[in-house]
Amino acid sequence: MLFPEQGMEADGTNNMLYPKEDKENRILLYACRNCDYQQEADNSCIYVNKITHEVDELTQIIADVSQDPTLPRTEDHPCAKCGHKEAVFFQSHSARAEDAMRLYYVCTAPHCGHRWTE
Repeated sequence: MLFPEQGMEADGTNNMLYPKEDKENRILLYACRNCDYQQEADNSCIYVNKITHEVDELTQIIADVSQDPTLPRTEDHPCAKCGHKEAVFFQSHSARAEDAMRLYYVCTAPHCGHRWTE
């Protein structure tokens, strides 16, 4: 549906125009529901839904990394969720410059897998 302030009104009546398909000519029209006025659409796109979101880096870390024997381990950063003393840690490359040196920790306790950063 188009609003009159966008320059799309039915013969000066300020009625909104709604998308309508001309199946015979395979074109998109904008038509008034109160009169016979219609006009051809400049663009065939009638709706755009853009979704942008920033993925939280902690959700991208797989809990299975706690079983990786090649990762360094520490007992200096206990798990806040279960209290287990050992965690693996690694540095992740971030797209953001301010996070370039951030360390990520994953609890090594079975059935925990809590992830955090400090």
